[in-house]
Amino acid sequence: MIQCFDKGVFLENGQLTETAPVPAARARENTMAWQILQAHNVSGDPERLQVRFDAMVSHDITYVGIIQQARASGMKEFPLPYALTNCHNSLCAVGGTINEDDHMFGLSAAKKYGGIYVPANQSVIHSYAREELAGCGKMILGSDSHTRYGALGTMAVGEGGPELAKQLLKNTWDVPMPKVVLVYLTGTPKKGVGPHDVAIALVKATFETGFVNNCVLEFCGPGIRDLPIDYRNGIDVMTTETTCLSSIWETDQVTEGFFRTHGRPEDYKPLHPGEVAWYDKYITIELDKVGPMIALPFHPSNAYTIKEFLANAEEILKGVEADARRRFPKANPHLTDKIHDGGVWADQGVIAGCAGGLFDNIAEAADILRGKFTGSGAFSFDVYPTSVPVSLELMKLGATADLLESGAIIKPSFCGPCFGAGDVPANNGLSLRHTTRNFPNREGSKPGEGQFAGVCLMDARSIAATAANGGRITPATDLDYTPVHHEYHFDDTVYKNRVYYGFGKADPSVELQMGPNITDWPKMYALSENLLVELAAVIHDPVTTTDELIPSGETSSYRSNPLRLAEFTLSRRVPEYVDRSKAVARQETARREGTLSEHLRQVLSQVGDADRLAESTQFGSCVFANKPGDGSAREQAASCQKVLGGFANICYQFATKRYRSNCINWGILPFTLDEGTPFDYESGDCVFVPHIRQAVEQGREDIPAKVICRDGSVHDLLLHIKGLTADEKEIILDGCLMNYYAARNKE
Repeated sequence: MIQCFDKGVFLENGQLTETAPVPAARARENTMAWQILQAHNVSGDPERLQVRFDAMVSHDITYVGIIQQARASGMKEFPLPYALTNCHNSLCAVGGTINEDDHMFGLSAAKKYGGIYVPANQSVIHSYAREELAGCGKMILGSDSHTRYGALGTMAVGEGGPELAKQLLKNTWDVPMPKVVLVYLTGTPKKGVGPHDVAIALVKATFETGFVNNCVLEFCGPGIRDLPIDYRNGIDVMTTETTCLSSIWETDQVTEGFFRTHGRPEDYKPLHPGEVAWYDKYITIELDKVGPMIALPFHPSNAYTIKEFLANAEEILKGVEADARRRFPKANPHLTDKIHDGGVWADQGVIAGCAGGLFDNIAEAADILRGKFTGSGAFSFDVYPTSVPVSLELMKLGATADLLESGAIIKPSFCGPCFGAGDVPANNGLSLRHTTRNFPNREGSKPGEGQFAGVCLMDARSIAATAANGGRITPATDLDYTPVHHEYHFDDTVYKNRVYYGFGKADPSVELQMGPNITDWPKMYALSENLLVELAAVIHDPVTTTDELIPSGETSSYRSNPLRLAEFTLSRRVPEYVDRSKAVARQETARREGTLSEHLRQVLSQVGDADRLAESTQFGSCVFANKPGDGSAREQAASCQKVLGGFANICYQFATKRYRSNCINWGILPFTLDEGTPFDYESGDCVFVPHIRQAVEQGREDIPAKVICRDGSVHDLLLHIKGLTADEKEIILDGCLMNYYAARNKE
């Protein structure tokens, strides 16, 4: 079905071969990824990219902070098309207007700086980017990890907010030329097998080993030909879950049809690898052998075929329960209760967002449910079309009526079910979702308070089949139905009437509309000569997600208020973290004011003269995790640590480039350890890093440190900071990206 080959391969005239008449070094320049990246590279060095993007997108959890950073650093207008969508904080806070204050800030910023403002519930971020911004050969940067438009010939990257602020300040996205991995598609999917099935199978094959980590996936092969554009988009958006950097697909008449339908035929051009192209690795996908898939909690890679899951449901669900008890001691999971009456029963089905809410997914779900009923039991079925134009077309062809008659509820364009702000299941509920993630707490439950729910990812087709059986989990391939192909017609009338198109029309006289929950960043300090950090959280899970570092869901209301939001840091994984970090920060404040706490004096005395060291040693908190930063691009996973006085992460490996960049941009030192180095230290132990400022200035990558344990023992520890660019060094030395820009604006 899917095979991964950890070796280079040539693609010669569309065929895989291990030998070719062109050297690999030259043939690598014939990949689509190379051609697009180099066309946007302004460094002059093809191996050290400095990229300027064609457009940017942000949603209402991130754009306030990005604009605040950029304007504090001297921005006067948006230098490129920048769309501000309102699809995450679309629900007003109960009893107040906190979220709507963010929206009014966004509209005023679009007018002041020349941006594009998409009002709430008009479109989810990635749908709008596909419909209005993507183009063959273009590059788009987004402050959301699922910024992926490769199926439309657009290389797109999801990053933390500071990277977007850099673009607004006419600076560049800096990265080494990534490896390019060929994804070679053959065959045609079976009826009932949808894009999420292919995507989940791909994530299962690649995630755990990190096979494509920080690589570009390049999709080629004869299997593309018969895939509709929504099918391609549905696979492509999930490539984020493989931890790849970006993606790009061959384009054809199907791609051309998309741009023609959306009134932008000029944005199409054929994209193919050169006659002979070379790839660092390759993956083969036989589409005809992919079956309906289900991804069990707590990751899209924890996947099985639905048939395999149903045959082994008790064993598999017991494993999920055991994992849940380990993660959430206060929770009492009972998912094996879902096995009864000859099947496994779900409580909820949801089709939503940039992956699920696509026109073809919903239209085929309607074909499956036409004339059937979801039942009057506990099972509920909610459908969120990805944009108002998609909703309009579904209404016109009658799919919306068919779904409503079946018992489904049609909801507005909103990303909530994907990050825990909508359709939160009941305690011990089992939810089936065609959304992008099923990380811990991603559905919005609060296991720290004893409430637990599980989310399984499935394709819209099998979710509809399950709904047709009243909640009994059913692969769509088991149902006899006739999918009807519907030609999509894009009507942009509502966009013309509701979207504010301000690019190129900046009006400096417009005042930013600031709500009481929109606040500036607290003062941050430059890196001192030495660094002492106290471990405020020690996490030995294989991977720590950004959702665990800063939870989504109800915390979203405070995304524009750094101090309020920081109170939620690690709240669902290490609830003690915030109080521990605050205690450290109070001691650092006192040190700056000339008073040395007894605790700090005692720790410093273990490595030298405490009074002398106190003059040149910053004291902050630190997070240790084996592999932190998988998942969302949200910069708050790092900035909240910094707001609380965090100065370092220590890990064996960063899960994603974007989280490591977030740490650097917020002045958090990205320390790594050699694999195999034991780290059996506990919260409250401290790590002293002498001469850290000098080490960063000189680009030293091996950094000796001392661990001072609470029992008074001292141990040597070798830390690393690898591959910092010149700008990244300066950002860390200055304390954060905002300080970096502020210092240069004074020069």
